[in-house]
Amino acid sequence: MSSPPTDGRLRVVTLVDRLGTGGAERLAIQTTTRLDPERFDRTLCASRRFDVAMSKAHVSNALADLEAAGVRVMGLKRTSARQLWAWWPFYRFLRRERIDVLHAHKFGSNLWGTVIGRLARVPVIVAHEHTWSFEGQPLRRFGDREVIARGSSAFIAVSREDRRRMIEIEGIDPEDVMFLPNGIPAPPPPTGADVRAELGISPDAPVIGTVSVMRPQKALDVLLRATRKLVGEFPALKVLIAGEGDMREALGELTEELGIGDNVMFLGVRTDVPDVLAALDIAVSSSDFEGSPLSVMEYMEAARPVVATRVGGVPDLIDDGVHGLLVERQDPDAFAAAVARLLRDPAGAAEMGRRGQERRRAEFDIDVMVKRLEQLYTELRAKARR
Repeated sequence: MSSPPTDGRLRVVTLVDRLGTGGAERLAIQTTTRLDPERFDRTLCASRRFDVAMSKAHVSNALADLEAAGVRVMGLKRTSARQLWAWWPFYRFLRRERIDVLHAHKFGSNLWGTVIGRLARVPVIVAHEHTWSFEGQPLRRFGDREVIARGSSAFIAVSREDRRRMIEIEGIDPEDVMFLPNGIPAPPPPTGADVRAELGISPDAPVIGTVSVMRPQKALDVLLRATRKLVGEFPALKVLIAGEGDMREALGELTEELGIGDNVMFLGVRTDVPDVLAALDIAVSSSDFEGSPLSVMEYMEAARPVVATRVGGVPDLIDDGVHGLLVERQDPDAFAAAVARLLRDPAGAAEMGRRGQERRRAEFDIDVMVKRLEQLYTELRAKARR
C-alpha cells in the first residue's frame, strides 16, 4: 500500500463482505468510484475471498471498474466468520494509513467495521444498513443498537420504513439513524439485440420478468405460484428470471411441480440486463423484504411498469397506481391479479412505465447520492476535529 496522502484529501475506506454478489455491494463500489478523487483518497476492502464469490465475471468487472477509477483494493481472504485473525491486516492498515472515514455496508461489515474502526481510532465511522427482515434475532438487534448505533458516527437506513423499524423494533435512538435514499447510475441503453428472438419468444407474447439473486428473501416461489394462476388467461405468457443463487434448484423443481415449465425461463446471470428489460412488458419483484432495491430502480429507468410487494423501501419508489401496482407479500393471488390487470391494459401500463422513468431520473440518481455522502463525510470529519 502507498503512503497516506499529504494533499489534504480525506482518506476513505469502503468495507464490504464480498465483491460481485448483490445490489448493496454493487452500490458500494459505484459510490466509491464516483467520490471526487480531488477531495477523497479512496480504498475498497472486501473481507471475503474474491474467488468464492457467486460470479467470477462480476468480480472481474468490479475490480476493473475500481482500477479504472483509481481506487485501491485490498482483500482479507476470510472464508468464515470465525477467522477473527484475518482482520489483523485491516486493523494495521487503518492505523498505518491514518484513515479519516470508514464506511461499512451491511450487518457483518457494520459490526466488525465499527469495532475495529474504533480500536484503530478512525475518527469517522459510517454504518450502512441496506435491508433485513427486522424480525427476531435478538443478538442482531443488540449488535445494531448497542455496538453499531453507539459506536458509529452515522447509521444509514436506505428507506423510511427501515429507519422506522430500526427505531421501533431495535430501540435505536432516532438521533442515531438517518435516512439516505439509494440511487443508481443511468445504465447503458439497450443495444437493440432482440432477446425475445434469442429465446424463441413470439413478438406478441406477454412477457414479465425479474432480475434477482435466487435467495429466500426474494420469494420467487410467489412469482411462480402467481404464474400458475396467470397461464389460464394468458397461456402464451413467458416469465424471465435472470440471476443465480442457492434457490436455483428448488425453484426449478417447483416450476415442474406447478406444470409451468413451458412458461418460465431461467436465464442465469446476464451481462445484457438493459436488453433483457427491453424484452419485458412488466417487471416484477416478489420479495418478502427489501431496503431500497436497485433492481426496481433499473426497471423504472427502463420505463417498465412494476408489480411489486409492498415491503421496505419499495413504496418510496413506486406509488401504487402511478408507477406500477403494489400488493402484500406472500399473496400469489393478489400478485397474479395485479399482473393480469396491467397485461389487459398495455397503454395504461406503458404510461406507468414512462412515469417511473421520469421519477427515477429526478429523484434516485447515484450522483445525487454521492454528493450527499461527500457532504456527510466532510461534515462528520470536521465535527470530529473539534
